[in-house]
Amino acid sequence: MTIQEVIDELKNYDGKPVKIMEVCGTHTSSIFKNGIRSMISPDIQLISGPGCPVCVTSPSYIDRLTDFSLKKDHCVLTFGDMMKVKGSSMSLTEAKAAGGNVKILYSPLMAAKEAWEHKNIQYLFAAVGFETTAPIYALMINEMQQKKITNLKLLTSIKTIVPALSYICEKEKNIDAFLSPGHVSVTTGAESYRELAETYQKPFVIAGFEGELILAAVYEIMRQLKSGHFKVKNMYAKVVREKGNERGRALLQQYFEQRDDFWRGIGIIKNSALTLKKEYEIYDGGSCMYEEQEEMPKGCKCTDIILGRKTPFECPLFKTVCTPLHAVGPCMVSSEGACGIWYEYSGKESYINYEN
Repeated sequence: MTIQEVIDELKNYDGKPVKIMEVCGTHTSSIFKNGIRSMISPDIQLISGPGCPVCVTSPSYIDRLTDFSLKKDHCVLTFGDMMKVKGSSMSLTEAKAAGGNVKILYSPLMAAKEAWEHKNIQYLFAAVGFETTAPIYALMINEMQQKKITNLKLLTSIKTIVPALSYICEKEKNIDAFLSPGHVSVTTGAESYRELAETYQKPFVIAGFEGELILAAVYEIMRQLKSGHFKVKNMYAKVVREKGNERGRALLQQYFEQRDDFWRGIGIIKNSALTLKKEYEIYDGGSCMYEEQEEMPKGCKCTDIILGRKTPFECPLFKTVCTPLHAVGPCMVSSEGACGIWYEYSGKESYINYEN
């Protein structure tokens, strides 16, 4: 079947409306960049999920980072996308402007080097991410052990995708299928979604990020919905294996254990985070479960957006008072968040002719 035949069939779909949630922010970006929505029927709705770990990070987690950065001879090490995320009072950008010591890194392994070279500074690394980045944090701890680095600790906010998807399946009955995340699946493997597909009787299709691969995955989802037989389908087999990255998973099992955790915009999700095991708590900078009651800013629809109930366009704050330079809700704080992506690309989509 040619890609044009796939597009024609998806474009001409005239059945009942279908909601497909793409979980990964990179999928959301690719859907816009490739003009996927213009190629399929409006009755096939592609909606965003909680695909950005930065956006679902607890405000109190940010508070711990900002407080630490303002102490004498202390320094927070972080990726750039954490800088503008608001805590209860300020972001790391604002803390730095107020005299805090914050340094942006491009790799967790740079943190060990920084701490090794400046032993008079106490460092706290903002270990935020999904299963994709967690094995690198394990390697970082391994290096800290080998070099006996004692002036560097991790503050973890490592979320896991499958419990979040289970939560969404349980709470949101109107989502028909999931475009499973490509990056996370490289670590977790295709098998990680099998129980979800069987329990909730929904398609879980793993896709790559090129436009053709996303269209093929949507076609596979529609084929499953039509047949009534639902399963996990790995359509990114060149990089995603059945059991994932077994070395990476072994590192996770060695250093981390599961726990309940708070997802900004959602609340507590059981067994949805990775925290350092007791034998490695010497490297923990005060991570804990953030049991907090959160109220979204007045008018903000981020909870509905993260759970697939609404699109960013349905939020009254979107592109008015809520922008990347002044993010009101969590979905706008990162370029990988749903609102950040919709802000950047909506209105810029273009139909790509894959036959040329």
